[in-house]
Amino acid sequence: MTRQIIRLTGEDRIEFLQGLVTNDISRGACWAALLTPQGKYLADFLVIPQDDALLLDVDAGLADDLMRRLSMYKLRSKVTIEAIDMPVARGTGPAPEGAIADPRHDALGWRHYGATGDDGTDWDAIRVAHCIPESLIELIPNDTFILEAGFERLHGVDFRKGCYVGQEVTARMKHKTELRKGSTVLAIDGQAPVGTKIVSDGREVGTLFTQSGGKAIAHVRFDRLAEGMQADTARLSPLRVGSE
Repeated sequence: MTRQIIRLTGEDRIEFLQGLVTNDISRGACWAALLTPQGKYLADFLVIPQDDALLLDVDAGLADDLMRRLSMYKLRSKVTIEAIDMPVARGTGPAPEGAIADPRHDALGWRHYGATGDDGTDWDAIRVAHCIPESLIELIPNDTFILEAGFERLHGVDFRKGCYVGQEVTARMKHKTELRKGSTVLAIDGQAPVGTKIVSDGREVGTLFTQSGGKAIAHVRFDRLAEGMQADTARLSPLRVGSE
């Protein structure tokens, strides 16, 4: 896990970020995303209130672009945006004093800012078991739609908070359409590289992502799920009821 902490300070920090991201940051620690005006994912991050600042806990591979975009939106807002050196520890055992619960899912345990360490948890196994996407793996900038990636189920979007960048498209997907595509967990026999296309009877079903313990996260067309799907040499099938 390579993370970067971006710190926002200044009297406008909450109002500034609130108008940009998918979640209601006024309620405390949360998971949120910055989208394009067309509703496509750009970056996801945990937002952690700390004293007179907001900490954005983001994948290091997304940090530079996120800072650039936040700076572009800053205009005359009284907010300072800076990358800082701050370690992040995490685990699923007893939480140390000062740690916070990961707001996405109980299975993701806790995070502790300013401390180092990891208790050896198999994070991919947890993510696959609960269909939790990861930055730059299942979550692809300028491609992913967050509702297809499970943001509503994982508390990453608030439909009551008001406007943010990409809000109109996201709200329309929520209220006016039924999702025909999205993330799901499939049973897998074998393995294949992340990004391998899944096919069935010569038709493309979707894309294979993280794999662990005989299961895999995939982004699929729901109407094409079937037995005997292939991703390279791996065979995939829908999970039976009660197998999750």
